[in-house]
Amino acid sequence: MTHSLPLIFRLTLIFLCFHLVSCSINPATGTPDIVLMSESSEIKMGKEMHEKLMKSMPIYQDEKLTAYINKIGQKIVKNSHRPDINYQFTIIDAPDINAFALPGGYIYINRGLLSYLDSEAQLAAVLAHEVGHITARHVVRQDSASKGASILSVLSIFTTGSTAIGDVTNLWGTAAVKGYGREMELEADGLGADYLFNSGYDPLAMVQTIGVLKDQEKFARYRAKEEGKKAKSYHGVFSTHPRNDVRLKEVIAKAGTFNAHSTVNNNKQNYREQTEGMIYGINYNAQLKKRPVEKNRYVHDKLGFSLLFPENWTVNNTRKSILSQPQNKSAQIKLLVSKRVKNVSPGEHLRKQTKVTMLKRSEDFKKNGLIGHTGIIPKTADKHEQRVATIFQGSRAYTLISNVYKPEPNIDYDALFLKSIHSFKSHQPQRKSKKSKVIHYVKANEQTKFYLLAKKLKIGLYGEEQLRLINGLYPRGEPEPGSWIKIIK
Repeated sequence: MTHSLPLIFRLTLIFLCFHLVSCSINPATGTPDIVLMSESSEIKMGKEMHEKLMKSMPIYQDEKLTAYINKIGQKIVKNSHRPDINYQFTIIDAPDINAFALPGGYIYINRGLLSYLDSEAQLAAVLAHEVGHITARHVVRQDSASKGASILSVLSIFTTGSTAIGDVTNLWGTAAVKGYGREMELEADGLGADYLFNSGYDPLAMVQTIGVLKDQEKFARYRAKEEGKKAKSYHGVFSTHPRNDVRLKEVIAKAGTFNAHSTVNNNKQNYREQTEGMIYGINYNAQLKKRPVEKNRYVHDKLGFSLLFPENWTVNNTRKSILSQPQNKSAQIKLLVSKRVKNVSPGEHLRKQTKVTMLKRSEDFKKNGLIGHTGIIPKTADKHEQRVATIFQGSRAYTLISNVYKPEPNIDYDALFLKSIHSFKSHQPQRKSKKSKVIHYVKANEQTKFYLLAKKLKIGLYGEEQLRLINGLYPRGEPEPGSWIKIIK
């Protein structure tokens, strides 16, 4: 006897397929998609991932260049299959060669990749490829495939309460950055070629860009061999393509060709103007970040220490001591610096410095990796109690002596002084960062040779190779007289 599924269950299965699972027509490819999330969920997922990325990745702070890339990107978007969603284009401040897209319209390009491109058309080719990933919903489709191809696995996701957004971290670590596989990459190429053509750019710019990136891969293998290291595999944009990619040329050819009277935008001059002065390699300027300084923290770079004085107290560095006091001079903290004596404890040093043998609430302490001793000099006929302390740092001893002359109501002076004492810590002055190198354009003449330029510019090991790479003339090309070339300064 044959058992069949109850009618109600079969109807439920069909309903889930067409409504919950979203068996929809892909807007870019025109083919049916079985995906696990709606467009609104896709956009929400992309927003969450984008927010996390913006907090964890360095962003290149160049408003002019960012605006330029956004302008080119939006031009591509207008000629795409999903122009109605909001696209954002961001430059990652990294020297690595890469570009990637997140669902919902978020596209990123590394500063390092921009150094190797030669024209606006090549930039548009990279952005169009990434827009293709978004319009074809590749992240969503790959995520759906990873959760299982069968309807039963789809049902299990909904019945166990899993959300449509799923694990953002897992998605971030797979499709968006590491690549989508050969077929999806080709699909993005085809879509990108269409968007390029419709935007007035030559789709062959994609092939040119792949050539530039393949030269970089070739150099990376050569360098690894020379240095006895293992060559890193490249996972960036166009990484799945061989240099002479027949299938790629086929999908690009389908986009169309311009006739002799058509205007084709390569815009080398515009790209040159926009990338002039762009940081090349490591951005040392961004690495030199000022450490946040707490309000009223006094920093002594020469002696290498810092401490907090009470808020709104002024600080005066005299020849004999450092004095801090409020405007009305009702109290004071005096900091004395002296030589540390071998085999003398902080407590002994403090008593000798203050010429006092008896201290109230006398105690050793250890704070911020330094040892010290504190106590209170008892009140006398003409003086209030004095909170005092000695802290050892290296070969020096720092003694803090507090005084209250005209106590104000509602102020716990002892707590105020202890806060300053326990805030004392070593301070390392910020080192000056190396100077970042930048891209600069010059015109070549008859004597211009890359090996001579590398020697003159002092750009280090492999300087000649790097100049050829950023100019698209690797491994042995030389610039033509009168042509614009990039140099590294």
